[in-house]
Amino acid sequence: MAELRALLADLGYADVRTLLQSGNAVLTAQRTAPADVARAIETALAATYGRDIKVMVRTAAEMRAVVEANPLAVNHPSRFLVTFHADPVDTAALAGIDTEAQKPDEMAVRGREIYFDLPRGIADAKLPLLVERALRVSGTARNWNTVTKLLALAEGH
Repeated sequence: MAELRALLADLGYADVRTLLQSGNAVLTAQRTAPADVARAIETALAATYGRDIKVMVRTAAEMRAVVEANPLAVNHPSRFLVTFHADPVDTAALAGIDTEAQKPDEMAVRGREIYFDLPRGIADAKLPLLVERALRVSGTARNWNTVTKLLALAEGH
């Protein structure tokens, strides 16, 4: 994570902080669109590590909205995922998934995020894999504990 913090600081971002060994960082980017920040970081990661690494960027306000928009109960934060996508989720592509057959696992789509309640655990859950196959694009998933810690870090708590 020290390497990631250094890379981000070298790109000119301020207040760079990382969350444990999660690959997540919080930073300040003055008057720069989130998509531009993502592209700049992806370019730097590719130059440094020689491979493409997809980056998802959310502002503190967007992270607050992700938390507030959650329509599902969070009974076990470590078994509750939010999958972040670069673009709005194509809900039509998900129409063929029989979510009833996946109970008690549940999901809900809100904009660029998909919320998953996986009470039997993440390792045994099939629903996120079905969604990824149906969308044909991958996102990046974080459990609820990580999402709320990132929000607190972004808001300076």
